[in-house]
Amino acid sequence: MHHKHKIVVAITGASGSIYAKVLLDKLSKLSEQIEQVGIVMSDNAKDVWKTELGNEDYKNYSNFTFYDKTNFYAPFASGSAKYNTMIICPCSMGTMARIATGISNDLTTRAADVILKERRKLVLMIRDTPYSLIHINNMKAVTEAGGIICPASPSFYSNPKTFEELAATVVDRALDLAGLDIKSYRWAE
Repeated sequence: MHHKHKIVVAITGASGSIYAKVLLDKLSKLSEQIEQVGIVMSDNAKDVWKTELGNEDYKNYSNFTFYDKTNFYAPFASGSAKYNTMIICPCSMGTMARIATGISNDLTTRAADVILKERRKLVLMIRDTPYSLIHINNMKAVTEAGGIICPASPSFYSNPKTFEELAATVVDRALDLAGLDIKSYRWAE
């Protein structure tokens, strides 16, 4: 068995709370592969979650450690804590812009900065559409710095039947990118 993962999940105020919920649910079931999950959630993310999902179930993940968005004492605000992966789900265009330009003005952008400088894995699940040239240039900058842009573009070949199954087609890709061993639909298998 490989080393256990230490993962940061940041949830921003972009639309797409269903992706964050499915991600947290799936991470909860992968505990044998994970040492720690630290979560940063913006105020907007909490509002969007309430609006889109009609609940505050993000409060129910007691198996994870939540950190305030201004808490620069969180372990993953430093490279020495050895968090090897960060998934921002969903990732707003503003958050991506701040990461792309190195503006570490909160725990999410600082943690992303640390992940990139330590050459670890950063996955941005962006959901906006369409993209402006500014967005595209920011994606290019993040990619050149070693990050991975994983758009929340669902696939349909597994015939998803629910919103959650549809969201899982994207979340499973992000978990694959993070190096977690998951049982998901594979093309032509």
